[in-house]
Amino acid sequence: MTASKWTALLPGLEPVGPEGFVAPDTAFLTINLPGTEGKAGADDEGAVGDLTIPENLAILPLRGVVVYPLTAIPLTVGQPRSVRLVDDAVGGQRIIGLVTSKDAELETPAPEDLYVIGTAAVVHRLFRAPDGTIRLLVQGLARFRLNGFTATEPYLRANITLSPESSEDSLEVEALVRNVREAFQRVAELVPSMPGELLAAVLNVDDPRQLVYTIATYQRMELKDAQELLEMDSVTAKLRRLLGLLTKELEVLELGKKIQSEAQSSMEKVQREYFLREQLKAIQRELGEKDEQAVEIEEFRQKIEAAGLPDEARTEANRELDRLSKLPTAAAEYGVIRTYLDWLTSLPWSKATPDNLDIPHARTILDEDHYGLKDIKERILEFLAVRKRRQELRAQGGPADGVVDHVRREREGVILCFVGPPGVGKTSLGQSIARAMGRKFVRLALGGVRDEAEIRGFRRTYIGSMPGRVIQSLRRVESRNPVFMLDEVDKLGADFRGDPASALLEVLDPEQNREFRDHYLDVPFDLSQAMFITTANTLEPIPAPLRDRMEIISLSGYTEREKLAIARHYLIPRQVKENGLRPGEVEFDDAALAQIVRSYTREAGVRGLERQIGAICRKVVVKLAEAEGAGGVAVTAADVERYLGRPEYFYTEEVAERTALPGVATALAYTPVGGDIMFIEATQMPGGKGFQLTGQLGEVMQESARAALSYVRANAKALGLAEDFFGRYDIHLHVPAGATPKDGPSAGVTMAAALTSLVSGRPVRKEVGMTGEITLRGQVLPIGGVKEKVLAAHRAGLRTVILPRRNEKDLDDVPDDVRRDIKFIFADRVEEVLAAALEPARRPARKAARPAARK
Repeated sequence: MTASKWTALLPGLEPVGPEGFVAPDTAFLTINLPGTEGKAGADDEGAVGDLTIPENLAILPLRGVVVYPLTAIPLTVGQPRSVRLVDDAVGGQRIIGLVTSKDAELETPAPEDLYVIGTAAVVHRLFRAPDGTIRLLVQGLARFRLNGFTATEPYLRANITLSPESSEDSLEVEALVRNVREAFQRVAELVPSMPGELLAAVLNVDDPRQLVYTIATYQRMELKDAQELLEMDSVTAKLRRLLGLLTKELEVLELGKKIQSEAQSSMEKVQREYFLREQLKAIQRELGEKDEQAVEIEEFRQKIEAAGLPDEARTEANRELDRLSKLPTAAAEYGVIRTYLDWLTSLPWSKATPDNLDIPHARTILDEDHYGLKDIKERILEFLAVRKRRQELRAQGGPADGVVDHVRREREGVILCFVGPPGVGKTSLGQSIARAMGRKFVRLALGGVRDEAEIRGFRRTYIGSMPGRVIQSLRRVESRNPVFMLDEVDKLGADFRGDPASALLEVLDPEQNREFRDHYLDVPFDLSQAMFITTANTLEPIPAPLRDRMEIISLSGYTEREKLAIARHYLIPRQVKENGLRPGEVEFDDAALAQIVRSYTREAGVRGLERQIGAICRKVVVKLAEAEGAGGVAVTAADVERYLGRPEYFYTEEVAERTALPGVATALAYTPVGGDIMFIEATQMPGGKGFQLTGQLGEVMQESARAALSYVRANAKALGLAEDFFGRYDIHLHVPAGATPKDGPSAGVTMAAALTSLVSGRPVRKEVGMTGEITLRGQVLPIGGVKEKVLAAHRAGLRTVILPRRNEKDLDDVPDDVRRDIKFIFADRVEEVLAAALEPARRPARKAARPAARK
């Protein structure tokens, strides 16, 4: 190839540089030296065409590029030793050795940093740049192997041995050549910057070895892959390896094209929609019509006027509406503001349901839905009566005394807290109150809620934010004065996201909830018209500030008589309807219901009772289906076991059996699910003054047990006990069931009675239950939960209950029928408890008189 032809091909080509020069995407050319056409490589004497390659060559290290035989490539040389090497080579045979450095980051590679396989090349053209660098065009001649370096100064020199490639003519080679050409052609189609002339030149190459080196020179690949391709001895292996690299590159290019196409399609779609909207706006303006955005803004403006917003909320709504009108519909902020205005205008700012203030009507509704619950029903009637009276006073022209309080505004709503065991009707009572007052009812379950934002909402700065559940519930019910039930308020949680109980302080404070600010709305909403009712099983988990804001009404468990009445009037009709029965197809007599209550349930509420009644109803349905046309079924006490299986509880039999032995006493306990009975067991074993406690007892209960033991030991003589008993025996006090945690001081008198019974051998009366705290001096102190404990004793069939005397006033809350069935003994001292609880001591039998001796 002539110099003029090279000059025509070189303009615009970027050099690939050794020793610090990085090669960008470059077009490469393949040339043949005169006389080398059709030859596979060098001959045995190291001759290529008219050129003879010497056995000792000057070595030019390359960085980031591999030069192959039969290919030409431009290089740039800048380091002093490399410049001198080129100058000396140009003055001689112009043949140099090109070897790639293993690490492309090394500025001056040493002999050990170079690969052992390189390419002998001839320098064709040379150009000295003004900056001192040399640009040259080299063509690879043949492959060689380094045998050892002979000099490192002024530049590297080494002995070499030519290493020609092995090639063969076979069908496999032909197939590989075709596949390589097709793959490269597909790659070229995906690379717009590749010249068409280069692709045509590559496709016209017939020699397999030259084809491999030509494509490898142009194709983008890792340095180690390029060097690996040079080091392979077999042309067939080179073709196979190159085909794999081309296939990988093709997959990457096709994936990139797909991604680019999808991105471009998405952008074109957005632009198309934008242009169409602009055209639609222009058409609507020409027709005198308003565009969609203008119509939506006008709708929001009308909603704001009709919503009856307070001044601050109206100002905020108008401000956001002005912002919305200035934003394009495609803006991200447009949707955020639109959602906010939708929430703001859909809340019941001025919507309320009129109260039904007919007191007799409300009393009738409450009695229809629930049996008993006198205190709660009276409180609701008081609220209605006060509200009715206020309306009458307003109609007359102002408050009754004519005084207006400018600091404490008039309270409209009420905040109640129903506390009681499960199944006594707390939740359903809220629905009944709403029906009696003619208000809407909304229930919000708080069990397990841990995030403060669930109550107060999320700020609008977050994506997907929304108001809290209080505001959401008001929007759903479409009234500002519903009966709002917050269920299970004692089961609120707290974690790093905040304390929901603290957020409820504002909701349930009658002085603050008139201006409740949800984080999302950020404007005050009046909650004072709503009637808030919270429910809980116990008060202890509720924080004191929150308890202080609520009017607490306690619901105790039902008595047996109340359960029978509830089952007769409420549970049985509901289960008959739910199980597809008609009235009269199943009848329960009172004895059967009493049997179910005593032997199959032991609860404060009636949920278990309703489940048992439902089980019997389902079995009756099966019986009627099999009988086909049979009449109604009467369920008697004798049939209950056949329907429900063996009894689960044994009423008084269990108490009599457990207390038959000395050392066992019956205690009355209060639990979160109502009152219950538990047994205190004491036993003795040989030892000396040892005292063991089991049954998962809390610290307070353990202290009560030790106080009871200390009292019994200190007063053994006065109690008629053997004074040396505690020195000869160890005592073990156990409170079943062992898997249930227990705590509290109210079992002190029971523990003292059990210990005294053990030491004296006098059993505790089977019909007696007791409760009370004990002191070391033998005083009996008052305790709490009297009503629940008495109801538990009544359910268990106990007929005598021993209470602290100072708890006598608490019996006013106990139903009359329970007080008539139970004998109450009030004690100030432990001695009084023991006298009433223990069986009398057995007198020893008199010895028979000896007959008179006969004289």
